[in-house]
Amino acid sequence: MIPFSPPDISELEIQEVAETLRSGWITTGPRTKELEKCLAAYIGVDKAVCLNSATAAEELNLRMLGIGEGDEVIVPAYTYTSSAAAAIHVGAKVVFIDSQPGSAEMDYNAMEAAINERTKAIVPVDLGGVVCDYDRVFSVVERKRGLFRPSGNTDLGRRLQKALGRVAVVADCAHALGSVWHGNKAGAIADFSSFSFHAVKNFTTAEGGASTWRSIPGIDDEELYKWFQLYSLHGQSKDALAKTKLGAWEYDIVAPLYKCNMTDIMAAIGLKQLERYEGLLARRREIISRYDAMCDELGVEHIVHSGEDFQSCGHLYITRVPRADDGCRREIITKMAERGVACNVHYKPLPMMTAYKALGWDIKDFPNAYKLYENEITLPLHTKLADEDAEYVMENFKGVLKDVVGGGTFL
Repeated sequence: MIPFSPPDISELEIQEVAETLRSGWITTGPRTKELEKCLAAYIGVDKAVCLNSATAAEELNLRMLGIGEGDEVIVPAYTYTSSAAAAIHVGAKVVFIDSQPGSAEMDYNAMEAAINERTKAIVPVDLGGVVCDYDRVFSVVERKRGLFRPSGNTDLGRRLQKALGRVAVVADCAHALGSVWHGNKAGAIADFSSFSFHAVKNFTTAEGGASTWRSIPGIDDEELYKWFQLYSLHGQSKDALAKTKLGAWEYDIVAPLYKCNMTDIMAAIGLKQLERYEGLLARRREIISRYDAMCDELGVEHIVHSGEDFQSCGHLYITRVPRADDGCRREIITKMAERGVACNVHYKPLPMMTAYKALGWDIKDFPNAYKLYENEITLPLHTKLADEDAEYVMENFKGVLKDVVGGGTFL
C-alpha cells in the first residue's frame, strides 16, 4: 500500500516534542519564537509569524492591509478553497480568474482587465511548489497604479495601502516553502505571503502555517509583527511568554481580535523538520526526475519543477493524461487504488464547488480551469517513498493508462 502523502517524522522530531512536553511550556513560547527566526532566515526576510494554519495566515495578511467590505480580491479559479475563503472571511468580494490555456497560472491578461478602483489585492498561487510569474503580476499592478484608491478599515491598513500605492500582491505559498524564483525564495517575493505546514506538506508542524512579508518603505517591520501577534491572540497586549517576567501579569486587550497562534508542540516538530529540510527536498527531486522520465516516455503532460531561473520545492507531481476525460480519470484513479497506489486530484476548480456556485460562479465561465481539471491525476510524491515504491507507482501507472485509455504512449 502506497499512501498519497504521509508525514516524514523522524526520531529527531519525536525527541524534540517529548522535550517540549517535559519542559512544561507547550503553548506559544520559546520554540515558536525560535522557529519564526529560523524560518525568516531560511526564506530571506526580516520577520516571520507562525500561526495555526495557512488559512489564518492568508486572512491575517488581508487584515493587515485593512481589506474588508466593499473591496475586491482577485483569486485564480484553479486553487484550493483557502485562497478565496480568506478574502470572504474579511468581508471582501472574490473575483475569480480563469487559468491560462494549458497552465495552472492565472490568465494575466484577464487578471489585468479585472482590476478596478475596488481591487485591493491579488492572490497568486504557487501550485505544487512552482512559483508564479511575479514579474508579470508586479508589472500589471504597477501599470494599474492610476486606478488604485487607498482605503483600509484600520489605521495600519490605510498606511500600508498608501505606502504601497497599488494593488497588493498577497501570495498563497502554501505549497512552496523552499521554492526559488530568480534567486529569491517564495515568501520573499510578494508583498505578503502565507505558508501551510499541514500534515501533507513537505514541511509540517502537524497543523500550522506562517506569514511573511517584504519590508515596505515607511512601515516598521516590528510594528507589523506586533499586530500579527495581536490579531492571532485575542488582541492581548502580552503573550504568555511575556507575562512570565517578574510582576508582568497585567495586560490589555486592544481590540476583540482572533485566536490562531502556533503552539510550542507544533513548533518543536518544525524546528527539526527545518534542520532536515534540504535533504527532504533533495529526495523529492530524485523521485521527480524518475517520474519526469516516465511521463516524457509516455507522452503524458506533467508539472515542470525546475528551469533556468526557478527551482520548485516539489510539493506535488501533477500529470494530465491526453485523450482522457473526467470519466477516464476517475477510472484510472480507482484502478490505481485497487493496486495499492493512492492518487489525488489538484484541484477541482472552486466555481464547481457548492459554496462558490451559491455565490453565483459557474464553471462554464472558466473553460481553461475545467480543461486542466478534467484529466488531472496527482501521483504520490513524498520522502517516505523508497526507490522500489516509486518503480511500483510508475509500472502500475503505465499499465493502468494502457488498460483505460489504450495505446502504449501518447506521443
